Amino acid sequence: MNWEIFWLAFATIFLAEIGDKTQIVCFSLSTKSASIFPVFFGAMIAFVLSTLISCLLGNFLQKVVPLRVIHSLAGLILIASGVLILVRKL
Repeated sequence: MNWEIFWLAFATIFLAEIGDKTQIVCFSLSTKSASIFPVFFGAMIAFVLSTLISCLLGNFLQKVVPLRVIHSLAGLILIASGVLILVRKL
C-alpha cells in the first residue's frame, strides 16, 4: 500500500469535509433521534459507497483517457463550480 497516497487522501478529504453539507445533514438528522448510531452508520455507508464508485471510475478513466485530460477536466469543473457559486451569491 502506498502510505503517502493514503495520508494525502485522508488529509484532503478530512479537511474538505469539515463544515460540508453532509455534516449539516448529519447534524440535523441526529437531532431527530435519541441515538446517533443510525445516522452515523447510514452516513458512513453512503460515503463509503460514493467514494468506492468515485475510485472505481477514476481507476477506469485513467486507463482510457490521458491523465492530462482528466486533470484539465477536473480543474475546469472545479472552476465552473466556483464561478456558479459566486454568481449565485452575488
